[in-house]
Amino acid sequence: MSPSTSVRRRQVSTGGDWPDSLPSLLRRVYQARGAASLAEARPRLAQLLPPSMLGLEAAVALLADAIDSDRHILVVGDFDCDGATACATAVRGLRMLGARRVSHAVPNRQVHGYGLSPGLVGELAAMEPQLLVTVDHGIACHDGIQAAKARGWQVLVTDHHLPGETLPPADAIVNPNQPGCSFPSKSLAGVGVVFYVLLALRRHLRAAGRLPMPEPDLGQLLDLVAVGTVADLVPLDANNRALVAAGLRRLRSGQGCPGLTALVEVSGRDLSRLSSADIGYAVAPRLNAAGRLDDMAIGIECLLSDSIPRARELAGTLERINAERRAVQQQMTARAEQVLSTIALGREAAPVAACLFDPGWHPGVVGLVASRMKERLHRPVIAFAPAEPGGSSLRGSARSIPGLHVRDALAAVDARRPGLIERFGGHAMAAGLSLPAAHLDAFTDAFVDSVQGMVDPAMLMLEVPSDGELSPGELCHAMAVALREGGPWGQAFPEPQFDGVFQVRDWRVVGQRHLKLEVVTGGLPLNAIHFGGWSGNPPPSQVRLAYRLATDDYRGGDAIQLIVEHLEAA
Repeated sequence: MSPSTSVRRRQVSTGGDWPDSLPSLLRRVYQARGAASLAEARPRLAQLLPPSMLGLEAAVALLADAIDSDRHILVVGDFDCDGATACATAVRGLRMLGARRVSHAVPNRQVHGYGLSPGLVGELAAMEPQLLVTVDHGIACHDGIQAAKARGWQVLVTDHHLPGETLPPADAIVNPNQPGCSFPSKSLAGVGVVFYVLLALRRHLRAAGRLPMPEPDLGQLLDLVAVGTVADLVPLDANNRALVAAGLRRLRSGQGCPGLTALVEVSGRDLSRLSSADIGYAVAPRLNAAGRLDDMAIGIECLLSDSIPRARELAGTLERINAERRAVQQQMTARAEQVLSTIALGREAAPVAACLFDPGWHPGVVGLVASRMKERLHRPVIAFAPAEPGGSSLRGSARSIPGLHVRDALAAVDARRPGLIERFGGHAMAAGLSLPAAHLDAFTDAFVDSVQGMVDPAMLMLEVPSDGELSPGELCHAMAVALREGGPWGQAFPEPQFDGVFQVRDWRVVGQRHLKLEVVTGGLPLNAIHFGGWSGNPPPSQVRLAYRLATDDYRGGDAIQLIVEHLEAA
């Protein structure tokens, strides 16, 4: 079931405006990502696109009126990291801009399901809101918004997910992906959208002479914006890179909010050298764990806390929940491997897509299983779990491969087989859906057929991208630091990865499944580690590695190591 693999060198454009002080390797890396100057590669906040999204004027009018008339604003978040940071950004930002009656709520995944549902609206009625603001969701919540409107509430939707054929009946919608919006960057995360709403609101209040003094510095929210943007795996276009870089600078300098600082502490990362990869692999999972297994209200409280002791207490709770999440994920992943083995029986190659289900799986963790199996197969994968124990409805999470828009694939199924899917939504690379358990087999066939009609065979070949070979002189601590600090790296602006042939001088297994190597190239000995790379067989004596160059913080000093992403016999 393993996909065919090849190493592909990235194409490097020539020319551009580059300072002589920039290492030639970094220039090559930037050019391979389409940048023609250092300003394009490392955009600053001064280059940020101005607030010009469709719906901003109506949104600002709603918020300004609510602030002026001291109305109750209720921010409704979502139960992932983007939704939590968006909620905290909205609450903190509105309070900075003069709103005195701001509260927040978030659906519980196990109780309410996704988004603003009629059931959640019924529970929120006890809070007596007057203006509801959705963050990181709402564009697909027609029924919930209709229920809120029926109660006499105003509704402002801020979202970045792709809309369906019709828009919900909200009083205002801000979403760069809605029809008619000419905002150049379509890649904002939910937290980025609400940050732009706050920028526009500040501009309006300043022009009207109603801005609190001293003037609020919304830059204080950029640590939250950076974390949510990286966590949601949206493309890091120039606009998002400017936001993330500024947020990372705040965190590294110790100016981040107490909650994020505490989460970095419990993850064991060095705050002063925090990278976008640290956010993705260490900070975001600890926030996400609350929404997956418990209640994201814990995570949002952590992000909103201004008390360092309280933030540390909540971060410790999130750390324990995350440990539980890892154990659940490990069990589910092992079961998914067994299911894949069953699917593979009698086949020469993997199917173009896979749908996996187990009645014992947890609905909050299926996205992680789908992601892991997608990496294993290099095929679109949907993992399903019962929406509630013993229930008749399934909740699924889809992950896709480059070139295959998984939400479009679901939309094609829905168009050809109306009623098969109860609801769905998402992005090109990730989506969520629900359907009756009785429909699973029919849906699986329809989804595979849909993907079959959309894929090019070349998409199913796993290509490991490479920025070329490094010379022995470039395999040094100074270059590892330059690469780490040359980001932020992420989706559509990937972290540099290199390839080369090495002699294996020694090896051992650590942590049961990680392969630790001592390799040599050009007479230079190096340490390397391939996480999850132990296959049960000794590595070849000569290997081609695709790897990232990193500082070895465990050894300290000028030590470096190769983080291996792919290993094959040379």
